[in-house]
Amino acid sequence: MPAVDVVDETFLVVPPAALAAVFSDRANWPRFWPDLRLSVYVDRGDAGIRWTVQGALTGTMEVWLEPVLDGTLLHYFLRADPPAPFRRPKDQLAAIRSRQVAAKSVALDLKLLLEAGRAPGIAP
Repeated sequence: MPAVDVVDETFLVVPPAALAAVFSDRANWPRFWPDLRLSVYVDRGDAGIRWTVQGALTGTMEVWLEPVLDGTLLHYFLRADPPAPFRRPKDQLAAIRSRQVAAKSVALDLKLLLEAGRAPGIAP
């Protein structure tokens, strides 16, 4: 099992294609994950992307874009290890928590930007 294993889900009232466009734009990657170098190993179009990651962590990362009702359930997965083992359990917990907060921050920032105030069930 990887030392850092993060799973997150956020519902956005936007079509999968709108999110896919954001995540497929390589210019966004350093803003979302500044300490990771990403390499696409599966581009699933409007269904999401899978990457290998290097840098502060080495492993895999994925965004899976699941159409749900009038929006998209953004699933985020990060499974990776640091370059050297964590010295203490609390260091590992802090790294995991930091990545959890970062994942939710990306999702909520995109929610605010892309939804532009649209509520679920309300036509654009």
